[in-house]
Formats: sequence, C-alpha cells, structure tokens
Amino acid sequence: MSLKLPVLIGLLLSAAAWPVLAQPSSTPDVAVAPQYDTTHVYVAQADMAAFAASFVATFGGRATTPATMTVTPTPSSTSFEAVQTPAGSLSVFGFATPIPYVFGAERTGYLVKDMDVAIAAAKAAGADVLVAPFPDPIGRDAVIQWPGGINMQFYWHTTPPSYTPFTTVPENRLYLSRERADVFVRDFVAFSHGAVTSDDAAAPGVEIGRPGETYRRIRINSAFGKAVVMVTDGHLPWPYGREMTGYEVSDLTATLAKATASGAKIVVAPYHADHRDAALVQFPGGYIAEIHATAGP
Repeated sequence: MSLKLPVLIGLLLSAAAWPVLAQPSSTPDVAVAPQYDTTHVYVAQADMAAFAASFVATFGGRATTPATMTVTPTPSSTSFEAVQTPAGSLSVFGFATPIPYVFGAERTGYLVKDMDVAIAAAKAAGADVLVAPFPDPIGRDAVIQWPGGINMQFYWHTTPPSYTPFTTVPENRLYLSRERADVFVRDFVAFSHGAVTSDDAAAPGVEIGRPGETYRRIRINSAFGKAVVMVTDGHLPWPYGREMTGYEVSDLTATLAKATASGAKIVVAPYHADHRDAALVQFPGGYIAEIHATAGP
C-alpha cells in the first residue's frame, strides 16, 4: 500500500525532529577513571593561594605547592597547582604571561590511556582537534572540541599516576543549544563508551535560574565520570552557564558554611529539585561551582 504525499511528507518531517540516538561505539576505550579527570581553573596569580585554601576548606583534600612551568606548545609561563579533594580535582593555572589561544577555554582535563589512540578515537566520533598533541613537563597534551563548542583537554603522563578514587564523582555541567545537543550526546557517548542515564524533556527550570519553566536535561555516565547536558535557548541569568562542575556532598548546609567561612560567596541560594538540594558558590578568584546533596522527592 503506497502512502499519499501529504502523509509521507508528515512522516519525514516527524523523523527529522527525532533526537539523534547514541550508537554503540566502535572506537577504543581510552578512559582511565574519574579521579584522573580535573576541572581547569584559571585565576590571577595573586588569587591562587586564597582560592586553593577556600576550596580545600570546603571539600577537604589538599593542594600542591605552586610550580612555575610552561603548559602550552608556544612560549608562556604559568604558576600551576593541583587541588585534589574527595569530591573532585582541579588543575589551577595562574598565568604570568598572556594566555595563548585556545587555552583558558577548555573546561576539563581527561587522562587517556594513549594520546594518539585517543585523538584518533575522538576524531572518529566527531570531535575537532584544536591543539595537536604536544609535550609538557610530565607527558603530552592536546585540546579537542566537540559539537556545540565544548572544549576539553586530553593529557597523558610518562609515568602513570595513581590517585585515590573520589568519594563522590563530580559532574561536568555542559550548556548546549537545542540544535547541537543531540549531536554532542551521540558523539561524546560513542567516544567515552558511556551511556545516557536520563533524558528529561521537562526538567524544572529552577535548575537554570528560571523557576516556573521547564528545560531539557540529559545525564551521562562513563569511565570519564559524570556529565549533565542542559539544553537551553541561552536566556540564562548570571551565574548559570558559568559553573563548569557540580560537586556532590553529604550535607549541603555544612558544606556551604565551610565555603563562606573560608571566603567563598553563595551566589545562588539553596533550592530543591530532582531529588537534590543545590546551590551555586563563587570562590576567591572567581571560580563558580554548583554544590548539591541528595535529598527527598
């Protein structure tokens, strides 16, 4: 039985609107574990000590002594320190020179098992290579970009690191347009060998500073850790979209008290949504983080 032209056109238009579904990955799995992935934080050198002290006071853990080095493929100089906590790790940069392009725009550093294999896998999954692999003081690095403009850095160490697993795995918070979200999810899930754990087309808008409205929220889990994709029209009140990572804690009230006592500011007061109590905090130096604790319905 043949379809009449109006019916056929309607079916084609409907299919074009379907979300792009993640496909099984045919690329190598290059992820190591979530505790080897860091949020990249750029602050003024003068703010590094206060920032690290406040972050550690809030979440526990420790910060390394800052060291001066070159972490880009072209000449530059930065103070660098690693901050490791049970809730997530940071790579903190305080540049003494202008920051070479495209550095400063990458969100995260992901440890990979093999740099060349990881680059090939990312390209096969749809990523662009913004900065080709280059040597750093302890290994190799590269910067890639996923559809929707999501920049990430890959790193590989000559001597493999050994870190304690996180108590709670942090959440990479990604804001994407409606036009690019499905393509990003398809490509990143294929590369990471991850899975979409939820896709809520009517998540509460209070999560993006728009109470009384809804938006689409997609959660992804992989060996790289957790990611949450917020699909929006970009009409976001400050500071939403500026926070790169969400940190899970056991007691939000106690954690916020530690944060404010150590110099941080609460920039979004605690709210309840999606079985969570959450707030947004700005640390000395400007870094903004979402902090949440599991709560009731």
